[in-house]
Amino acid sequence: MVSRFWKKFTGKGGFTLFELLAVMTIIGILAAIAIPSYQRSQIKAREAVLVEDLYQLRRALDAFFADQGKYPDSLDELVNNKYIRDIPVDPFTRERDSWVCEPPEPADNGQLAAGGCFDVHSGSDLVGLNGEAYRDW
Repeated sequence: MVSRFWKKFTGKGGFTLFELLAVMTIIGILAAIAIPSYQRSQIKAREAVLVEDLYQLRRALDAFFADQGKYPDSLDELVNNKYIRDIPVDPFTRERDSWVCEPPEPADNGQLAAGGCFDVHSGSDLVGLNGEAYRDW
């Protein structure tokens, strides 16, 4: 009874194969256009997270140096002394322990500043949208 009602209401029983193929082709074309744009926006979002994480870690390193007179030996020391709540996850390696600490440069008198973590970089080997490796940011 319902099928007779539907057929009477619409005037035909269903879609033709040609109509279904046309709709599927249009959906495929739209998906082919949208997917690269979506992937690029995901990379941009991860890059924004990386920039913010690096900024916050470097701020914490500077604050630690200002308070303690030396740089921390590791990022864990920033957490232990409550300069940051937790070590952030690197958005590209998706690990907390992949951050690379850079030791301080020698001073004018040739002595190194105390501590082992003067600057921090991502441990990722990937290259950003700007053509520069994330480990160099």
